[in-house]
Amino acid sequence: QVQLVESGGGLVQAGGSLRLSCAASGRTFSSYTMGWFRQAPGKERVLVARMSWSGGSTWYADSVKGRFTISRDNAKYTGYLQMNSLKPEDTAVYYCAATRNTRWDLSVKFDYWGQGTQVTVSS
Repeated sequence: QVQLVESGGGLVQAGGSLRLSCAASGRTFSSYTMGWFRQAPGKERVLVARMSWSGGSTWYADSVKGRFTISRDNAKYTGYLQMNSLKPEDTAVYYCAATRNTRWDLSVKFDYWGQGTQVTVSS
């Protein structure tokens, strides 16, 4: 069982930056694939970035490619999402997630979820 706690959300102006953190409760996190999702008001939750357990593979949604960077520090059981050049359409609740399934496939479901952190980008 892994518990995830996000932090780092807040209000930022368009063009600004935020870094989200995801602190995991157990050392098994270092062997899990991790991902960041977001859910805007009235919309479905969508995957924006994912990273393999080793950090060797990453994937980004087209909407954030070139602006967001996912990373992890397995020694600290923590994942990150650096968000630059933020746009009002990035406004959403951001969730950290992890899965024991290390198959590198976008169809893989995530087993563990954080509570979410609000990111609001003003124009």
